[in-house]
Amino acid sequence: MNAVGSPYRLFTREEWANLRADTPLTLTLDDLSRLKSLHDPISLEEVIEIYLPLSRLLALYVAATQGLFKATQRFLGAGDGKVPYIIGVAGSVSAGKSTTARVLRALLSRWPNTPKVELITTDGFLLPNAVLEREGLMEKKGFPESYDHRALLRFLSDVKAGEPHVTAPVYSHLVYDVIDGERESVDHPDILIVEGVNVLAARPSRQPRDIPFVSDFFDFSIYLDASEEMLERWYVDRFLTLRQTAFRDPRSYFRKYAEIDDAAAIRVAKDIWTTINLENLRNNIAPTRPRASLILTKGADHRIEEVALRKL
Repeated sequence: MNAVGSPYRLFTREEWANLRADTPLTLTLDDLSRLKSLHDPISLEEVIEIYLPLSRLLALYVAATQGLFKATQRFLGAGDGKVPYIIGVAGSVSAGKSTTARVLRALLSRWPNTPKVELITTDGFLLPNAVLEREGLMEKKGFPESYDHRALLRFLSDVKAGEPHVTAPVYSHLVYDVIDGERESVDHPDILIVEGVNVLAARPSRQPRDIPFVSDFFDFSIYLDASEEMLERWYVDRFLTLRQTAFRDPRSYFRKYAEIDDAAAIRVAKDIWTTINLENLRNNIAPTRPRASLILTKGADHRIEEVALRKL
């Protein structure tokens, strides 16, 4: 049921799935296994019922935006090339943003009119650990104030302006830091997906009021939602798995947790969740949910149960 006065139209999973129409399934099980993140058990059923209708909707939105741009170019007598369509993907740590972003990229890049789809995570725009430590922000990593906000805005502005070979810093989850001197390039994409916990957040308080929001550059935005209890459980489960895998790498920032027992690992994971991730969720991430164009609400096992689409 849709509440009177709500800016969103709500759909059950079944109602949303019916909007797929004849949108073809272009992903295989092998594709999906490569795209999904750790402890995000997305299925082909999820792609068919949730992401194919979303793909169809975005196809309409992108085509309309391209048409408007061409009409404006004709009106101005200009030939400035194309402007990329930018999609933001937001939500808590462990909500499944990375999987959603990668699945969308795979689906959208298979459209005939948008063959070039790029994906950037905002992790690369985190301030280096040395800076965070100097400014006392290591316990606020992932909070709005822990990012190089100006660099992120400059990147998005250059991409939106159609600049060629716009570069972004690269982040390593293994060493838990920005990799010094390493960059990735975005060159005239048809669509750019920008994924990050706080991409819908307001500017940090230390920024001047005339500085835009990151989301001002978005044409469409998606928020992955779930209860705090489920998010915590997913985070702890992922931590325990990483303890047996990536944490064992000698280069891992979290190497010290690889040898502790299960009970100690659960205590550590819950402490990190409560003191950092939950605080960030409550104070910075969840309040941005009403700014999203689309809210995907998850239930158990990451299964999306409800879709809320902002009314035009």
